[in-house]
Formats: sequence, C-alpha cells, structure tokens
Amino acid sequence: MYLTHFGLKEFPFGLTPDTEYFFPGSGAQAALNTLLVALDSGEGLIKIVGEVGSGKTMLCRYLLNHLEKRGWAAAYVPNPHLSPAALNQALLAELGETGGSIVKRSVAYGLTKALEIRLLELAQAGRPAVALIDEAQAMPLESLEALRLITNLETEKRKLLQIVLFGQPELDARLADPSVRQIRSRIGFHEQITPLTHTETPVYLMHRVKQAGAAGPLFSTAAALKLHQRSQGMPRLLNILAHKTLLLAFGEGLAQAQPRHVRLAARDTPGSSRPWWHFQPRST
Repeated sequence: MYLTHFGLKEFPFGLTPDTEYFFPGSGAQAALNTLLVALDSGEGLIKIVGEVGSGKTMLCRYLLNHLEKRGWAAAYVPNPHLSPAALNQALLAELGETGGSIVKRSVAYGLTKALEIRLLELAQAGRPAVALIDEAQAMPLESLEALRLITNLETEKRKLLQIVLFGQPELDARLADPSVRQIRSRIGFHEQITPLTHTETPVYLMHRVKQAGAAGPLFSTAAALKLHQRSQGMPRLLNILAHKTLLLAFGEGLAQAQPRHVRLAARDTPGSSRPWWHFQPRST
C-alpha cells in the first residue's frame, strides 16, 4: 500500500548501496573526480575518508561499476580484516584466479609472486588493475604493511595494481602508526567525503523518489529542510528518516510529507532526536 499510495515501484530510501541511486553531491562528486584523475594518472595508492553513513560504500560500488565498464580488472574487498596471506588470496580471487589456480601458483611461487604473475597477465592484456578496499580502518597493521609490498609491483610505465582505501576517520589514526609510515608516505591522493549541503538535500530526496517512480516531490519544502537539519546531510541517516517520514504521511493518507512527520520520525531514530542547532560547532 505504501508504494501504491505514493506511485512508487520500489522503496526509495533503502540502506543497501544501490548504485542506480548514486547522487553526485558536492562531497561525493569531489571524491569521485579525485579518484578518476588519480587512477588515470597511474597513482599507486589513494585514500578516501568519510564519517559513518556518509556514502563511502555507495561511492566504492559506483566506482567499481564504472571501472569495470571501462575494461579495468577490479578487486573489491568489503571486509579487509584479513591476514596478509588472506588479503593476497582475496585479491587473486577477485582478479579472476580460480581456487585451483591460486593454490597451484601459491605453492609454486608464494602468494605475493602469484599475485605479481596475475597482474602481469592483466597488464599484457591491456587491463589496468585496481583494488578497492572498503572499511580499511579495520585492516590489521601487518596487512597495511603488506599493501606497501604490493605497491612495489610495477612495470617501467606504471604500477601493476593501484589501491584505493575507503575508511572512516579512524583510518587516519591507524596510518599514523610509525610501523606503517612507509605506506602512509605513498598515498598520492586523498579526499574526504563531506555531507550533503542544505541546498543539496531537497535535490537528493527528489532524485531518490523519482528514481523509484514518483511523479513529483513527496516532501514539502519545509519537510525537506527539517530532514536536513535532523540528519545534518548524512545520507544513511537521511534515508532512515525519510523512509519513516513517508510512512507517517502515508498513515494520514497524505500525498506529501510535512515537518511534523519529520519530527515524529526523529523521535524514533537514534542520533537525530536533538534539535539541529545542537550539532553546530560552537564559536570560540
């Protein structure tokens, strides 16, 4: 009934990172631009940092799809809490090696050499290789050091494997450890994903509902502003609040959500119950 009432073909504010809903807000677009320039220029190591719920995984998945369409060989590692050996195995599997081939080559050459052989095969086939590592703040220090060794693999022209680290701000603290100072020094490009601005949030909401099939805006202008205030432009929290807000409007049989629905939704959502000014930095 929810979908029929609003003329939707699917729920517009799901938390799954569906790349069809990717929104190029200023923060995400700046990070994407940095990534594309860095990868095209052959940089070995790139870092993207964002707060919880800022859209890192969505950006990672969007970039993955974009690169694969361009013929890149892309390895996606969503859970990098792995030992160095397990990390190498994951990269080999993502880059097209079968289980039997991984075992055979790793026994014959060792995992690092097996990875180098696979990367050389891809380079000879004209396919640049990239590893996208999500939640990189969870990587053990020894695995971060293993990435440094991987960045040493190169031809005369370029790195055999470019690496993008996506992580929460804790990633910066992890990279500050003296034991991984060498890999920190190799990060050529870095970018921080910023929240949606108050002008972007209404456009974001309209983008999502149109993608889901709505013919027009489902939030009043005041409701969209209130959603921004309560979420501070963080996409995940904004999605949660928007979904609950539409449920409340549907319960009243309304075609468009109003600010009171946002206030009610915020009461039931951790992290959004305080008035917006509590989130503003204090002047000094």
